[in-house]
Amino acid sequence: MSDLRFVSTRGGAPPVALSDAIAQGLAPDGGLYIPSALPSVSPGDFTGLATLPQIARAALRGFVAGDRLQPLLGEIADAALDLAAPTTAVTACEDPLFALELYHGPTAAFKDFGARFLAESLQRIQPPASQPLTILVATSGDTGGAVAAAFHRRPWVRVVILYPAGLVSPRQEQQLTCWGDNVSSLRVAGNFDDCQRLVKEAFGDPALGVQHRFSSANSINIGRLLPQMVYYVASSLEVERRTRAKASYIIPAGNLGNAFAAVWARALGFPIARIILAHNINRTVPDFLKTGVWQPRPSIATLASAMDVGNPSNMERIRALYPHMEEMRQQLSAQSVDDATIRARIGEDFMQYGREWCPHTATAAEVYARLSAAERHDHPWVVVSTAHPAKFNEIVEPIIGKPVAVPESLDRLLHLPRHALDVPPTLEALAAAIE
Repeated sequence: MSDLRFVSTRGGAPPVALSDAIAQGLAPDGGLYIPSALPSVSPGDFTGLATLPQIARAALRGFVAGDRLQPLLGEIADAALDLAAPTTAVTACEDPLFALELYHGPTAAFKDFGARFLAESLQRIQPPASQPLTILVATSGDTGGAVAAAFHRRPWVRVVILYPAGLVSPRQEQQLTCWGDNVSSLRVAGNFDDCQRLVKEAFGDPALGVQHRFSSANSINIGRLLPQMVYYVASSLEVERRTRAKASYIIPAGNLGNAFAAVWARALGFPIARIILAHNINRTVPDFLKTGVWQPRPSIATLASAMDVGNPSNMERIRALYPHMEEMRQQLSAQSVDDATIRARIGEDFMQYGREWCPHTATAAEVYARLSAAERHDHPWVVVSTAHPAKFNEIVEPIIGKPVAVPESLDRLLHLPRHALDVPPTLEALAAAIE
C-alpha cells in the first residue's frame, strides 16, 4: 500500500502527510486538506467486524498508509471510538425507516466521535518539549462542548472556544462554559459566521502565528472527518445486512462536515444510495444546488442552532470531489425546513413513532416525510439523529408534553460552574483574549 499524501482544496500548498494535515488543521493557502486520491477499500475486509474501533481499523487503513500514525491507528480507534452509534428501526413497515443515533457520547452529540479521535491523534504527534498547542474552535452549539470534553486537562494543549452570544441553547451554553483549566470560552457578540471568520483570520495572521502554535478542531480539520466516516461505514453495512439493499441517508447539515463524511464513505464504495442534506432556513446550500451560484450570506438564528451556518466551510471539499454542477446534483440534493415545520415534525413523529427528536434531527425527519411513496419504497432510509433531545429541552418538552430524560453524562455537566468571557467580533479582541 503506497503512502498517501494530502493536498489543499485550493491547490496552493505542498502535499503533506496525514499527521501534518491534522496538526495544521487548515492548509497554508487557506484551503482544506483532502487526500490526493481516495484509497481503495475491499468489502471483504469488513466481514465479521462489529465494533466501531474494528471498522475504523479497516476503513481508515489506506488514509494512514505511510504516516507515523499508521502503527497507532488501532489504539487511537480503541480510545476514541468506544462509543455506541446504533442504527435503530423507527418503523419496520413495508418501507423501513431507521435512525442513526449519534448522541450516545459524553456530550450527547455526534461531534464527540470526531473530537475524541482528533484529540487522541494530536496527542500522539506532539513534538517532545514543544510549545503547547492552541486549538481555536468556532461553534454553533455542539462542536465546542465535544472538543472541550475531548481535550480537557490534556497538558500539551489549550482550547479556545468561540460561540455566538444568545444563539445557542441554554444547555449547549452550559456545555461550552463548564470546563475551566485548559479550556477558555469566549462569548462573541455576533453569529457563528463571525466566530468562524475570527478563527480563519487568526490562522492567517503572521504575528499571531509566531506567538501561538495554532490548530483547529472544527470540521475543517481532516482529523474530525475521518472518524465520522466510520459510523456511516458501519451503519450502511448494517442496513444492507438487514434489508439486502443500499441505505439512503438524510443528514442534518450546517458546516457540512458530517454530510461530507457520508459522501466520502459512499465514494469509497460502501453501500450508500442517496444522500439528502436537510437544512434549516439557512439556505446557502439548497439555493446553490438549485441555481449553480454560490452565495454565502449571514446566518439566521433558528431552533436548530447547530446548523445556523451561512458559509459552510466543507463545501470546498464537496466541490473538489464534484467539480461539475451536474455531477454534484446527481450525487446530492438539499431541502430547507423552517422553525414552524420543525416544531410540527417533533410533535407528529412523537405521536406516530414515539421518538423524541432534537430540532436538528427533526429537519431530517421532515425531509423524509416529504418523500413520495415511490421514493420511500426505492431504498431503506436512515434519518441521522445528531444530538440528544435533552440538549434542547426548552424546545422539545412543551411540544411532546413530557420531560425528556437527561443522559447521565450530560446531567453531570449541567451541575458544573460556568466560565465565559464576552468579546466583540474582532481579531484584536480574540488576540487579547488568547493572551
